[in-house]
Amino acid sequence: MTNPSGETLSGDDLTVRSAAGEVSPPRSAVTGRERLILAVLLTASFTLAVDFSILNVALPAIGDDVGLSLGGLQWIATAFSLCAAGFTLLFGRVADLFGRRRLFLVGIAVLGASSLAGGTAGTPWVLIAARVAQGLATAAVTPAALSLLTTSFPEGPVRDKALGLNGALMAAGFTTGAILGGVLTDLLSWRWAFFINVAVAVLVLVLAPAVLSESRPEHRPALDVPGAVVVTLALLSVVYGLTQAGQRSWGSPQAYAPLAAGAVLLVLFWFVEQRVAQPLVPVRVLRRRSVRWGNVAGLLAFATETSVVFLLTLYLQDVLGYSPLASGLSFAVLGLGTVVGGVIGPKVIGAVGTRNALVAGFLVQAAATVPLVFLGAGSGWIYVLLVTTFAGGVANLVAIVGFMVTATSGLPDEEQGLANGLATMSQQIGITMGIPIMSAVATARIHGFDVQDAHAVLSGVSVALTVNAAACVLAALLLALTLRTTGRATGRV
Repeated sequence: MTNPSGETLSGDDLTVRSAAGEVSPPRSAVTGRERLILAVLLTASFTLAVDFSILNVALPAIGDDVGLSLGGLQWIATAFSLCAAGFTLLFGRVADLFGRRRLFLVGIAVLGASSLAGGTAGTPWVLIAARVAQGLATAAVTPAALSLLTTSFPEGPVRDKALGLNGALMAAGFTTGAILGGVLTDLLSWRWAFFINVAVAVLVLVLAPAVLSESRPEHRPALDVPGAVVVTLALLSVVYGLTQAGQRSWGSPQAYAPLAAGAVLLVLFWFVEQRVAQPLVPVRVLRRRSVRWGNVAGLLAFATETSVVFLLTLYLQDVLGYSPLASGLSFAVLGLGTVVGGVIGPKVIGAVGTRNALVAGFLVQAAATVPLVFLGAGSGWIYVLLVTTFAGGVANLVAIVGFMVTATSGLPDEEQGLANGLATMSQQIGITMGIPIMSAVATARIHGFDVQDAHAVLSGVSVALTVNAAACVLAALLLALTLRTTGRATGRV
């Protein structure tokens, strides 16, 4: 819809006009049915976020139980992240074409079945196959759930609240996974990290059909098979290259060869999309400033904060001597900060506008990261870590809520699956990309020392955290220059 000046209006520009001609503001209250929808969708999203990190601290125990070599342990994480990031854009479009609720339910069923297989696995190939299936389920459920959320709530304050809660739980899920993985491994068994998913999947499959309505476009276009194949191969190559860079080095052929191949395939994908009649990703959508730069913001938000968790894990265990369980529990404060940030994020957007909220979020996150650069080997530094990670978690979630609002607003319902597929891809590639990049920075510094002791690790972590803070500042500057000034009165980005 456009106004008399020819400007495109988003849902925030549309108000309800009474018979007397009075204009009322967009609805801000959440109905009882909408609360049920939120409960189902957020439960699924939180569970998927937990899966990204829940097995990290349990890898040695898993290797011992199923007979997986030290070199093969990386595939427990890599198999999952490859599929979760590589297929998310494809499944986001499939959700638009064949029904978001249908794909959501199928994905949840696959998650439950694959988690049961993973929890009972006795051989490496069964475990890796289960992680592949979990990754595919994540690629299907996450964009479908986001599409159901954005099409179930009107654009404006109500949708912002829903996206804020979703962002908070997604970010908190990554931190919770690290805590829960340590608790389950120490007190029960790593297999319970899989079995929890089975219980959640059964609960969601029982409730979702009665709560969620099917959502799909009236006319179904043909699936862009060439574009789907090219972009999936491109994303698989990029994610694989990033994981190899973190495990080996950026100069390793196993890293730069797939990264180069992925870059070439992404260029090819751009040309394919301009020539097919019904593209997987319409070029007009990518040309929207809000979609393009909103996804850049999301990628940077997830890359910077998840890599901070990785770097501080090195600090806690290799410098302060914390156990994996104690390290995980130390991030509970960060998890609390993400929940607070998700709650206040929509309010910040309502007060200062989307662009300003994004910029402020990244700047505060950078300010919270700077003190971490000066962490020392004394036990008292843990208090600095707890305070600053809380502040950084709040700021990061404000940025994530701003990213979701920016990347999904002003689009028709039939393109919400695509928009959310892009947003999901950005967050998953951000999670995958941040850790290997910061790991490579820290490792390069550590290798400069004759002895790789606690002092060397501390120095490497400090350098990487400096780069991380600088990335936050650069993100803020980039978004300040590329996004239009917005307010909830207009909703334009």
